[in-house]
Amino acid sequence: MTGQASVLDLIGAALVLVGILLCLIAAIGLLRLPDVLSRMHAATKPQTLGLIVLLTGLGMSLRDPKVIGLLVLVAALQLLTAPISAHLVARTAYRTRQFRTDITHPDQLDSDLSRAGFELVPGEPEDDETDDTGTDDRA
Repeated sequence: MTGQASVLDLIGAALVLVGILLCLIAAIGLLRLPDVLSRMHAATKPQTLGLIVLLTGLGMSLRDPKVIGLLVLVAALQLLTAPISAHLVARTAYRTRQFRTDITHPDQLDSDLSRAGFELVPGEPEDDETDDTGTDDRA
């Protein structure tokens, strides 16, 4: 093994570890973040970056043109599908009010949708409809 190959293997291994850590952070974010809109970012941004860094590390370690072509295809498909799926998840969560409204102020999209004639699905009860114990007294 030449000196250049061993350096590429070390860089590749380091990139694979960084990619794995970014994917792990994304998984922890899916479990820990409070609502759909926050989790959507964890599912797309660090996960996509982690996968691309991991694929770059694999490419540097393997150094086979056919494998590198396949890795580039996987990265391109990830970059194309992650923003679209995140947009659809956010749009559905917003329109069905399945997100925390107390941490998403100001809501600029609500007035735009109202002017366009779109009515949102009613969501969870507001804070003033619950008593001090946190139970819903509308039943």
